[in-house]
Amino acid sequence: MNLNLGIEFNETIQRLIISQLRTSTSTDEILSDEALVRKCSKTRILGAVGRASGLPAFPQIREMADAEFVGYCDPVVLSRGMFVPLRRSAQQILLAVANPWDYRADDYCASRFPEDDVLKVVTLASEVSSIIEGSSSSSGPSRAELEAVEVEEFSNECPDFDVTRQYDEPIAQLVSSMVSDAIKQHASDIHIKTEKTNFQYCFRVDGDLGQRVDMPIKLRDRVDAFLLNLMRLAPEERSKRPGISGRFTASYYGRAVGVRYERHRTYRGYHVTMRLLDKTHLEARLGMGTLAFDEETLFELDKAMAVPSGIIVMSGPTGSGKSTTLNAMLRELNHPEDNILTLENPVEDEIPGVTHCDLRDSTEFKPMIASFMRSDPDVILMGEVRDRESAELAIEAAITGHKVLTTIHTPRASQIIERFQQLGIERWKIAQTLKAACAQRLVKLLCTACREKRDGIAERDIRLFHLDPAWAQRPVYVHRKEGCPECKGRGYSGRTAILEILPISPRMGDKLAKGEITPFELEQEVQRECGLPSLRDNGLKLMADGKTDLDALKKVLDLTYET
Repeated sequence: MNLNLGIEFNETIQRLIISQLRTSTSTDEILSDEALVRKCSKTRILGAVGRASGLPAFPQIREMADAEFVGYCDPVVLSRGMFVPLRRSAQQILLAVANPWDYRADDYCASRFPEDDVLKVVTLASEVSSIIEGSSSSSGPSRAELEAVEVEEFSNECPDFDVTRQYDEPIAQLVSSMVSDAIKQHASDIHIKTEKTNFQYCFRVDGDLGQRVDMPIKLRDRVDAFLLNLMRLAPEERSKRPGISGRFTASYYGRAVGVRYERHRTYRGYHVTMRLLDKTHLEARLGMGTLAFDEETLFELDKAMAVPSGIIVMSGPTGSGKSTTLNAMLRELNHPEDNILTLENPVEDEIPGVTHCDLRDSTEFKPMIASFMRSDPDVILMGEVRDRESAELAIEAAITGHKVLTTIHTPRASQIIERFQQLGIERWKIAQTLKAACAQRLVKLLCTACREKRDGIAERDIRLFHLDPAWAQRPVYVHRKEGCPECKGRGYSGRTAILEILPISPRMGDKLAKGEITPFELEQEVQRECGLPSLRDNGLKLMADGKTDLDALKKVLDLTYET
């Protein structure tokens, strides 16, 4: 649909968009202006761009692209200019651009297709980037290529690690292919493992580890040394420390992807985990994308954030999206009149206007928080409450009038209170400062191209997971075990977050401080009074809507009980 037709725009907003476009590299830069995004949606912004430039505006262009034709173009050139020729027919090129005023797209077509007319449309940079990535055919090195690697050719020089270029040095090319494939598949982690006779790597995609790729065992030490060199660490560090943490940046078609590195010694060698901090495919905004929580949950979250001081705690296992949600909350709280400080290990997502501090080792925690308290903060984000000392400092910061956001590891929201008590915090302090206890999980979503319909859930599963008997007759969707090309054989495509929130009102806090109510009873009473959905409720709603299945839910939720 052409967004230039049938849409009325506020003239003030229109002029603001045009003025910003002339100083931006693409339409997506405008979307980082939170004040503007609150006034109008992405599609309206794109429509305004089309109206200003006189070009048709399309928010989605992936179906228009001819993958074979796009594959003939240089992806590096396309990504630098944020444009992509979509298809060619009858001496005419259909060209999509993210910035209508950028001359590079016209110059490229004039030199590459001089005899053809160019029909230009405007779209989002994220759409252009997605098509460029899709045209990349890298599938990693073959076994023959791996066997042909001469380890003597290894070089310690790696000034700039661009994973989309071809390296003459074999080890650099191997690691480059590994990382670029992981980014293309939207993997969250890369695992490199050493066993007695095997040396292999695999990717974690949508929460599951994929097929392992074997490498020659002779490459083990050279790959290890190369990765250490990326972080400017000497290979000798391997014998000095049982665990090594680090970070480097991979350049993928012009965009920077942070890689968090963790290595520990094993019986047969080492195990490396590389967390890919690629925010391109993540909509870290409350109420949108993967954080599209239900209205009542969002309302209670907004209400907790509106309290001038106190603690909001997010709980959940590693990899459940806690940091992403906290960063989305920081974006909501990020105002010019407020001083926001974060203490993280490591910093994963930088927000303009927020002062991010990284924690290099555990001994820095106490002096850093003490320094924070003297730095006139309004909001403090502490990456995680790990022990009594960090719990006491978080409570102290809240008692002295600061707003504190942090995470902790507990299965349920109500158990956050019990965990603080186990760390030695008095209950009255917890009741006075805790404003919201939240629990979060990431649930895999079914691939819409290959999901299969079923006539109900088996009687045994209904009994085992305490489901309503009506599920026996209710149509449900399940994943296809062999998957399809769209989901790369997984049966699932992407994940979404579900959130359980327990707001602690002054009345509830008073009852908790006096010992008149246990944390579990508080959870039940809040859910009765406010009608807030639990993690279980949210998960079953996703299943009822055909977005996930029981296999995905039982992997992240304990469904064997019913509150």
